[in-house]
Amino acid sequence: MAYVPDMGSNSKCYREKSAKVVMPISRSPSNDENFWDDVLDGPASSRRGFVVMAGSRYTLGIALFASLGTFLYGYDTGIVTTTIAHQSWVEYMNHPDPALVGAVGAIYIGGEAVGAVLQILIGDKLGRIGFMQLLCVIVTIGCVIQTAAVNMGMLLAGRILTGIAVGALCATVPIYLSEISSPKSRGLIGGLSGVGLSCGIMFANWIGFACNYFSYGNVQWRLPLGLQIPWGIILFIGLTTFMPNSPRYLLRKGKIEEARKAFIRIRSDLTSHEVLQEFSLMRSQIEFESERRLPSFAEAFRLYRRRILVSVAVQVLTCITGVNVIQYYQTTLYKSLGIEGRTVLALTAVWGTCAFLSSAISIKFLPDRMGRRNMLLLGVLWVIFTEIYAAVMQREFQHTDNRVGKGFAILGIYVFTVGYYSLINPVTWLYGAEVLPISLRNKFMGVAATAHYVVNVGITEAGPSAFKNIGENYYYVFVGCCTVYLVIIYLWFPETKQKTLEEIAAAFGDHVVEVQEHDMLTDEAALAAKAEAAKMGAAHVEVKA
Repeated sequence: MAYVPDMGSNSKCYREKSAKVVMPISRSPSNDENFWDDVLDGPASSRRGFVVMAGSRYTLGIALFASLGTFLYGYDTGIVTTTIAHQSWVEYMNHPDPALVGAVGAIYIGGEAVGAVLQILIGDKLGRIGFMQLLCVIVTIGCVIQTAAVNMGMLLAGRILTGIAVGALCATVPIYLSEISSPKSRGLIGGLSGVGLSCGIMFANWIGFACNYFSYGNVQWRLPLGLQIPWGIILFIGLTTFMPNSPRYLLRKGKIEEARKAFIRIRSDLTSHEVLQEFSLMRSQIEFESERRLPSFAEAFRLYRRRILVSVAVQVLTCITGVNVIQYYQTTLYKSLGIEGRTVLALTAVWGTCAFLSSAISIKFLPDRMGRRNMLLLGVLWVIFTEIYAAVMQREFQHTDNRVGKGFAILGIYVFTVGYYSLINPVTWLYGAEVLPISLRNKFMGVAATAHYVVNVGITEAGPSAFKNIGENYYYVFVGCCTVYLVIIYLWFPETKQKTLEEIAAAFGDHVVEVQEHDMLTDEAALAAKAEAAKMGAAHVEVKA
């Protein structure tokens, strides 16, 4: 079955898919058990052994490499925390006021919003691989400018460029991962985007801490910024050499044989018949969408209103938890509790480690078992209670000499981090991508990412002034927002675990257009046979020559 939205009988955008008429062929999955095994270069039984392991590792390797895109996002986001904490940076930049310090983070997020818009405009034209290659070039240039900065203007220019690149990467990587993963492992594979982000934060924080032991000077903050440069180059090499475009993208571009080969390689966990069936369904859905006129933004919003709003809402959720405010300005919070020197940077590094370990452990067990919706509900509840706790502890012990009380205040920040990074971080970007229609996923993922960055820039820019004027009461703003989100998630967020990207449409109430399975399989087998015959014919001509 292929899932499509209910557009009404008068819609001009869709036409009903007619049954396909194909010439009979002598071999098909229904009458020749070995047909598709020949196409797949091996019997189904072997595909359950070593081949399955090899394919699974291949897909996991691709996913890990792709997550370097979100690693860059996490590293560049995290490195600013320790950069602004170094006294050598403060003096070199002529003691910038709190508003200008806030701009270091806010202008970066503004660049991310521009990157999300760039994804909307050219992401589909260049494809997942080509677009990410362009972003690797931009992020490398931005990192070089940041590292060589001689004043705040140059530093901010570098952060804008880097923000543009990682903003688009952070929205593109989850789409790519969702399209190369199986329904049963999409939580694990897709969750690697969140793990990459938290790994980047942890790496940045420990580098910042280690550089504090260097002799006083500019190397304390220039070296951490410079260590960003190789990662964009490494990702570019991977994208150029061995990382494939997703089968769904290739099908949309009419590259059927290339899509089939990519699908077989990344889905070697399936039997011959399952490969044929799933690829046929995927191809049928994409062909159906290709036969219609793509709707305008306004029309698409009317048709897919709930799906788009859910995608936008889950991206905004990551902002209104306050996680970025805590991440950017936790050094300020520690100093307000009377903690100074290297201890501040050490606490920041431990915070990053908690974030990474929580994400890495979580994606192994939770997204594909507990489900995305339940994780979000529990995660938001966790955030509410831990932020109330952190606010109370900071109010009680902020201006006292009670070291134990201050320890409990810091504990509140860490407990918040464990809950957020184990329950919310692994699924937000993945969920935002998989709920969107296939044909419009890139554009509206860009819209959702733009909403995320716009909200985030306001909250982050307000951080230093808010903590200065209302102190720990700023937490209650996030508590109120998260309380509203509990209702939104409970009422409007469907579960997507272990569903194909095509099946997820049914969870939003879309009507189903039935395509006869036999017709799909027979047609797919015929095309595969033609491709195989053409290949053999070419080989015959070559031998004859």
